[in-house]
Amino acid sequence: MPASRMPRAESPAAAGVSQKSLADMMRGVLDEGLELHSVMVVRHGQVAYADTRAPYGPRDPHALFSVSKSIASLAVGFAVAEGLFRLEDTVAGLLHELRGYAPGDELLALLTVEHLIAMRAGKVTSILTDRTKKQWVRDFVLSEWGHAPGEGWRYCSENTYLACAVIRRVTGESVTDFLMPRLFEPLGIERPYWEHDGRGVEAGGWGLYLTTEDLAKIAYCCACGGVYEGRQVIPAAWAQAACQKQSETASDEYGGMAANGYGYGFWMNELPGSCRMDGMFSQFALIFPEYDACLVTTGGEIDMQAVYTAVMRHVPALFTGVYDGETREIPRLPAYAPLEEAPRNPAMERRLQGRCLRFPPGARQLGKAMGIPMSMMPAAVFFMSADKAGGIDRVHLRFSAEGLKFSWSEGPERNTVLCGMDGRARKCKITLGGVPFTLACSAAWDGNELLLRLRCLNSIGERRLRLRFQGRAVRMIPGSEPALRTVIGGDAESFIKSTVPNELLAKLINAALDKIILIAEPVHVGIIR
Repeated sequence: MPASRMPRAESPAAAGVSQKSLADMMRGVLDEGLELHSVMVVRHGQVAYADTRAPYGPRDPHALFSVSKSIASLAVGFAVAEGLFRLEDTVAGLLHELRGYAPGDELLALLTVEHLIAMRAGKVTSILTDRTKKQWVRDFVLSEWGHAPGEGWRYCSENTYLACAVIRRVTGESVTDFLMPRLFEPLGIERPYWEHDGRGVEAGGWGLYLTTEDLAKIAYCCACGGVYEGRQVIPAAWAQAACQKQSETASDEYGGMAANGYGYGFWMNELPGSCRMDGMFSQFALIFPEYDACLVTTGGEIDMQAVYTAVMRHVPALFTGVYDGETREIPRLPAYAPLEEAPRNPAMERRLQGRCLRFPPGARQLGKAMGIPMSMMPAAVFFMSADKAGGIDRVHLRFSAEGLKFSWSEGPERNTVLCGMDGRARKCKITLGGVPFTLACSAAWDGNELLLRLRCLNSIGERRLRLRFQGRAVRMIPGSEPALRTVIGGDAESFIKSTVPNELLAKLINAALDKIILIAEPVHVGIIR
C-alpha cells in the first residue's frame, strides 16, 4: 500500500497555529544550535508546518530509538482489545520457556504484561548485553531484579521487547505484521523496518524506522482518542489509558522532562493532558489532545532536554496565539555541508584506479571481540542492533567525472556508493547489518590524502574517513560527527553509571574510556594491491 500524505494548510495560521510562536520556536532552536533533522506541526487534521534539514528528505525513514516503545504499546492495546490476552496475565503463563531459564525465581511468576509496558517489571539489564545472540528472552530472565514486579518504576528497553515476544507467541505473527492491517494501513503508512532478534521478534524498545509524517499520523491519531479521518483506528480505551499517567517517575535519577510520569509506553508532559513519545537523540512526538494537535521532531541532538524545553516553552501559545495577519518569517533548518569541491589529483587517481585496499584485522579485531566493531556507519547507529556491521575490508576506488565510486565489504555484505567530488553529495542506498540505509556521500582530495563523508539519512551522524597513502601502504583514519565521546556525553561517568549496573565494572570502563574509543574507531593499517 503506498503512503498517503496528510492535507497541507495554506499557512500555519490557516490551521490555527501561531506563526509568531512558530517563528520564535524555530529561532530558538537555531540560536541554541540544536541538531534537528525535521520538524512537523499538525493541527485540526492538517500539516501546519514542515521542515526537513537537507540532505535528509521527508520520505527518508528515520531511526526512532525509544519512540518504538510507544508503537509496541499500541500493538499490546490492539491485542488486549481483541481479547488475545489481558494486562493482568502473567508473562510466564504466556511465554512458558521463562520458567525453564530460572525455575526457582518466584518473582518471575508475578510478572505481568502490564508491568512490562508500564516499566514496573523491576528488571535491571545492561546496555552492554550481547545483542547479536538469539537468547534475548533468556538474557532478560537471567538479569538482576532491582525490585519485585509492580513495586517500583524502572525504565528498561527490554521490557518492551518481552511484550513483543508475547505478541509473537499469542498471535503467531511479528508485531509489524500484526500492526499492518490495524495501524499502519489505516493511516496510510508503508510497511516499516523494525530491527529484530534472531527469532524474528521485534526489538520493541528500539529499532523502528518511520518517516516524520508517518510518526505525525500516529501521534495525531493518539491526540484524537485513536480516531483518524473519522475512523476509530486505535481502540479508544487504549488511546486513553496509554496516554495517561500509570506510574510516578520522579526520583533522584529521573528529573526534568522524565519526572512527570509514564503511561503505557508514553511519557507525560508537565502540561496537563499532554503526553509524548520520545527516543534518544531528540526523536519526539508531542501530543496535545486539548488543542487537537501534535508536534514531531527527528534529530541527532544529544541534549534532549534542551530540545524539549525549546519546544514546550511555546506551548500553549503555539495554539492559542493571534493568527490573523501574521507575516513573520519562519527560520528554516540549515543544510549539512558536504565536502567542498577541491582540485582533483589525476596522478593519485590513476595510481589508485581499480586497486584494492586490504586491511588485515589488526587493531579492529579487538573491537569486534568486544562487540563494538567499527562500521562505515557511526557507532550510535548500530550500538543497539542485533546484527552489528563492522570489519571494513576490500576497499575499491574507482574515479570518474561523476566522482568516486567507493566499494567496501563488512562481513558478508558489500556496498558501493558514489561520492560527489564537485561540492555536492550523492544519495546512495546500502544495506549494513541487514538494515537498509540511504547515505549522502561526498569526497575530496587534500593534497595526496583522500577525504570522505558518508552521512546516514536514516539515523544520526556522519562517518568521516581520511585515507593516507605512502608507497604501497595505506592508513584509513576514522572519525565521526558527532564524535564518539560527544555521543557518550560530557559527563561520561554519569552515562556509564546509568547503563552499567555493576559499580566496579562501571569505574573500570570510565577509567578506560579513551582506550575504548580508540578500540571502537581504530586506525586501519593496510596495503594497496
